[in-house]
Amino acid sequence: MQKSIIKASLFSAVVLLASANVQAQKKDKKEKKKKTKTEKVDKNAFQLKNQLDSVSYSVGLNMGASIKQEFSEAELKALMKGIEAAFTDTNYLITQEQSPEVIRPYFQKKQEAAQAEELKQFDAVKAEGVKFLEDNKKNPNVKVTPSGLQYIVIEEGTGKHPTATSKVKVHYHGTTPDGTVFDSSVERGEPIEFGLNQVIPGWTEGVQLMKEGAKYMLIIPQELAYGANAPQGGKGPIKPFMPLVFEVELIQILD
Repeated sequence: MQKSIIKASLFSAVVLLASANVQAQKKDKKEKKKKTKTEKVDKNAFQLKNQLDSVSYSVGLNMGASIKQEFSEAELKALMKGIEAAFTDTNYLITQEQSPEVIRPYFQKKQEAAQAEELKQFDAVKAEGVKFLEDNKKNPNVKVTPSGLQYIVIEEGTGKHPTATSKVKVHYHGTTPDGTVFDSSVERGEPIEFGLNQVIPGWTEGVQLMKEGAKYMLIIPQELAYGANAPQGGKGPIKPFMPLVFEVELIQILD
């Protein structure tokens, strides 16, 4: 696609140049000579003399385009010195063994900065989530654990409590704070089985509070849910920093 665009741009440039030359013929001779002079090709410029030159140039072109896309701030002279050192295997300012430790923290910091900038769009979601949880605490039926997990006992059970590594069979109905359903085994009509060490922390903690046969509402702060790492990159109903609400029925502890 990129090569087609480049070719199209070059073709357009040739057409425009031809049109300009036609118009230039209508101008005086002095002006025409001045224009021709500026359009001359620099004969001292690098020339591709054979196939190897062309292939080498093309490899460099593709390499440069890739680097520009990921590292547009690169210092070109230093970059070329690094390539030269690798090719000639001399004049190393940084060894190849040292280079990963130089590169990694730079791009990690760059990635974190980009992610932080991207997540700014969800500041409102985060603030709304905090308000939602604070308002929810006013409900006299709400209990809050030291971690910040909120829960309401809808129906108590009579069986045993699971542990953090127990495999359980549950029915659940998950919504966002505004009531949007994002997942529900109840609606599917089929309970699900999983290990409590395989789910979000709010589930691991909340289900351990329950006994077999119990039904609770878990109101899970974003820190105990997905935090910044929302499913589908935040394109679905669950946004980064969003608290979640689940109605959970603990049907059976399987082990």
